[in-house]
Amino acid sequence: MSSQPRSGSERPEKAGQQNQQNPGQRNAEQQRASEPRGQQNKNMGQQNEGEGNRTAAREYNADQHRFAGDHEKVEKAAQSARKAVDGPEGKDLARAEKEGQKHAKS
Repeated sequence: MSSQPRSGSERPEKAGQQNQQNPGQRNAEQQRASEPRGQQNKNMGQQNEGEGNRTAAREYNADQHRFAGDHEKVEKAAQSARKAVDGPEGKDLARAEKEGQKHAKS
């Protein structure tokens, strides 16, 4: 060892010293890495459903059908939208609509 002072970014390394990671954490990571992909996701609390999330899509669609079926809510939302478009924020909404249409797929 040298007698020179070390900077704060230097760390002494002992021969054979491994990463200072928590051993329990390292074992869990090694176990997850060795499990099949579907099993890893079950351990994380949510299964990967492949391209897109079918469960979320089904819930979203059900919520949309419930909303559309409630005519009072739809009418209130339509009135609120009419007021917004006809009111002082109408120009901003029209500008935002045009900007969104630029990015929409044809």
